[in-house]
Amino acid sequence: MAVPHEPDQAYEPDEAYEPDEAYEPDEYRVTTLELFFDLVFVFAITQLTSVLAHDMSPRGLAEVVLMFGVLWWMYAGYAWLTNMTAPTTVARRLLVLVGMGGFFMIALATPSAFGSGGVVWGLGYLILVLAHVVLYAQGNPAILRVLPANLLAAVLIIAAGLLDHGAPVYVLWTLALVVPIAQPYIVPPGGRFDIRAGHIVERHGLLVMITIGESVVAVGAGAGHQELDAGLIVTVLLGLALAASVWWTYFARDDADAERTLSEADAAERTTMTMFGYFYAHIPLIVGIIVLAAGVKSAVAVSWHSLGYRPSLALALGTAAFLLGDARFRRVVRIGPSRIRVAAAVACVIAVPLAHWSAPVGIAALTAILSAAQLSEHAVRTRRSAAVPR
Repeated sequence: MAVPHEPDQAYEPDEAYEPDEAYEPDEYRVTTLELFFDLVFVFAITQLTSVLAHDMSPRGLAEVVLMFGVLWWMYAGYAWLTNMTAPTTVARRLLVLVGMGGFFMIALATPSAFGSGGVVWGLGYLILVLAHVVLYAQGNPAILRVLPANLLAAVLIIAAGLLDHGAPVYVLWTLALVVPIAQPYIVPPGGRFDIRAGHIVERHGLLVMITIGESVVAVGAGAGHQELDAGLIVTVLLGLALAASVWWTYFARDDADAERTLSEADAAERTTMTMFGYFYAHIPLIVGIIVLAAGVKSAVAVSWHSLGYRPSLALALGTAAFLLGDARFRRVVRIGPSRIRVAAAVACVIAVPLAHWSAPVGIAALTAILSAAQLSEHAVRTRRSAAVPR
């Protein structure tokens, strides 16, 4: 991730004209190319879900967390980049497409990233880093100060792929995650942050929406070639209801409120809120959806029957991680009470024995917890609104 620069004088380019040099408006929305980019990124996220569904051991979870952490760092870098520099010129669009190619290589190599696919994963990441730095350097050469750490991360992953197995592979992956994140604190990148609130809120909202959509795909994948009986239909519909509850929790009003509070903050405060709200707090939020989707996929596969403890834990802990990340996000951007969501996260523990007894019962319990949290928050807002003198 890098430091954005002061935008140039506002100008709205003619849609039929591709300028040689871009003029950045004061505010713009997410472009279709960015949405296309996010679809490829979420394909990589889907692969992480498949990896976890295949191996729900602590090792499998550790691999997913390491891969997601490395990916999230560069995704955030592209999100902040396009927040400051819209991909409106031919050169910029081509570079974003090159970055998409890197993400696609990563997605294809993800199932074997800690084995034979590690080299391809690392090369895809290297392409991501190089396309990002070329894009950013056009407007802010300060990116060159953080480039060494990003390049080192790619080299570490390639080296891990060459080793192919063993404890050193996990050490190298851990370093690849830690080095880029720690580097800005050791060598400050300089430059100026000037976040466009509407764009950053919309971009991350679309990413969460696509990720939730992939949990719906997991429901269908879990059904597979099973017999279409009443038990399967009920379990699938409950899985869809749980995905809808996750959507409602995040999008009921939080995106609009977050854009308002970010817009009202000064530049320095907005940067801090974006960093801790949209980068750090969204890590457990999105990882939670990934883990939840893996649990739902396993639950649908067994229909009415008992669900193993590991997928039961994935269901409950995934939902809890999502709620805790969302609660932290709400606290950072100051958009409402978060204690109810923390309490709901704790309550998710009850779904573990219920899902182990019957998969759809566990899913129904989690859906009920999310729904109860929303109703409780609505009651709090109503009570506070009534207490405000008119």
